[in-house]
Amino acid sequence: MTRPRFLPDNFTLMLITVVIIASFLPATGQVAVGFGWLTNIAIALLFFLHGAKLSRESIIAGAGHWRLHLLVFGLTFVLFPLLGLALKPVLSPLIGKDLYMGILYLCALPATVQSAIAFTSLARGNIPAAICSAAASSLFGIFLTPLLVTLLLNVHGEGGSTLDAIIKISVQLLLPFIAGQIMRRWIGAWVGRNKNWLKFVDQGSILLVVYGAFSEAVNEGIWQKTPIWDLAGLVGVCCLLLTLVLVAATLLSKLFGFNQEDRITILFCGSKKSLATGVPMAQVLFAG
Repeated sequence: MTRPRFLPDNFTLMLITVVIIASFLPATGQVAVGFGWLTNIAIALLFFLHGAKLSRESIIAGAGHWRLHLLVFGLTFVLFPLLGLALKPVLSPLIGKDLYMGILYLCALPATVQSAIAFTSLARGNIPAAICSAAASSLFGIFLTPLLVTLLLNVHGEGGSTLDAIIKISVQLLLPFIAGQIMRRWIGAWVGRNKNWLKFVDQGSILLVVYGAFSEAVNEGIWQKTPIWDLAGLVGVCCLLLTLVLVAATLLSKLFGFNQEDRITILFCGSKKSLATGVPMAQVLFAG
């Protein structure tokens, strides 16, 4: 049976399903506590497997393309935040203060790894550069995102300082990645042969995080506090931001004389934000 074209991909459908489940059956009490531990373990496993999967050869192959990486970093950590700030007069009245803060946080996030690489591969872009750029964005984002959040939102994390937030995020995300790199010598081939496991852990960890986050939000009355029109406006704002960055990435990559493969890489690596990294960071930065 042919899949209807109007349907989104399976993972998007699963995300919607998880949000619906959390809306009617949110985790509470000790169940929520246990679910939080399970989520943290899944996130650590995700970054461990990413570390085991990413070869040093891929890092070295893509690392030399510094002009491309600078442009991607500029789009991710400079243009996005500037757009978020510049659009405040329009966005804040349209979607409300709380959702606007969420948009600013989105603008401060690093790029996603798997989606950026997958789209670059499908479009026949520079895959080694995409791997290096997306991975570096994710790793540097562990340090840059808390700093940007501090500047944009005046949020310092649960511990009261940006350094505390960076340390907590590093323990949760960076240490498992480093452990994966160390273990790659012994398990790298197995991880490479079993990519479906990585996809399962990747998507599963995101679903766990989203369920936990929405459960907490539902318990705090998100659907009573947030009008449906604000949520619709939020979708429109995200589409607007994506369009502006895609246009900027296309024009700037042509302006700086990149070839077609590199332009594809810049387009996809510079326009995406990481849910898998962003939600765990939010749990640290906005805790309490």
